[in-house]
Amino acid sequence: MESEPSGREVRDRPGEDAVNPILNTHEHTGHEYAGHGSGAVGDDRAALDGALRHYLERRLGDAERVDGEFGRDLAGTTVRFTLGGGKRMRSRLAWWGWIAGGGTSHGDAARSALQACAALELIQTCALVHDDVMDGSPTRRGRPSVHADHVGEHLREGFAGEPRRYGEALAVLVGDLALVWADDMLGEALPGVPEPARGRAVWRELRTEIMAGQFLDVRAQARRERSEEAALRVDLLKTASYSVERPLHLGAAMAGAGPETVEALRDYGRDVGTAFQLRDDLLGVYGDSDRTGKPVGEDIREGKCTLLLVAGIRLARERGDTAALRLLDLVGAPGADADPVEVADALDRVGARDLVRRRRRELAARGGARLEGLDAPGPVLEGLRALAASTAQDSP
Repeated sequence: MESEPSGREVRDRPGEDAVNPILNTHEHTGHEYAGHGSGAVGDDRAALDGALRHYLERRLGDAERVDGEFGRDLAGTTVRFTLGGGKRMRSRLAWWGWIAGGGTSHGDAARSALQACAALELIQTCALVHDDVMDGSPTRRGRPSVHADHVGEHLREGFAGEPRRYGEALAVLVGDLALVWADDMLGEALPGVPEPARGRAVWRELRTEIMAGQFLDVRAQARRERSEEAALRVDLLKTASYSVERPLHLGAAMAGAGPETVEALRDYGRDVGTAFQLRDDLLGVYGDSDRTGKPVGEDIREGKCTLLLVAGIRLARERGDTAALRLLDLVGAPGADADPVEVADALDRVGARDLVRRRRRELAARGGARLEGLDAPGPVLEGLRALAASTAQDSP
């Protein structure tokens, strides 16, 4: 994951916005969004960044006119978080879906499509900020998470009340504001695309599926569910749908794509998106926190229902490894404190790590095969194949 400025930190960089430093959150050339469409793939990230920045600059001004402190602090945090990190994967996939579905890469329709696709980055802000609150995560992208940053503010300033509740309350508001702005950003853009009603329908499904995935994740953790079906259901709704499948679907639907194109893109998205989550599960246990920006072992400490853990329990039972089974049964148990390093070793020993790696490779390969026969520009197909290949990589 990429790092990002957090809280109220502002850096001085050449070419930054001298009028509103809140917008100085990433390096830019000043012509990322020149008011016209991007090429199919090559400069899509710069164009999406430009569209996002252009929109957020306007909304930040709106917020500051409502109330200066609200604009500087809450809206400013939302803007910094959104612009300051991430790979723009979801918005890029939506743009690729637009191009694959027959959308133009230039002109007024392309400008509208870029804005609609970029709105997914605000959905991502909402999901990440709220997810960190639910998980109690102290860091995100190598920096304090939004709620942790505001807890620090409370302590530094000597505010009244409980620091934790203050930090979590402001983080909830940041996520809520991001979700509101995402809807506004999409709604403003949709009238300029060929099929606005189809795009809106996909957007509705995407938002609902995110909430369903988060709900199932929290409920499975509380119930200590340990079934592969439950783990994969969360993976599908919480990650595969909103990270890959629905962004591709959104872009294709806005462009007016035919059913064969939509089916191929959605099937690809479900497979590669699930593989992406399995890779994330492995990184959470065996990764490097300096690279991921998140504490290693967090899923174990929280008792998350992941395929890695569920498969490990089954394999330990099948192999008669009672020591591993006793340890893995402690994960998420009230009052228990299973050591993440020991749990990781046990999962490796019983073969769960290899099983998840194989499943990830199989899903990524199947997803790549879904593209066969898809009538889409070469650069889009190359980008989708590259994503599938990177998701299948053996590390960790």
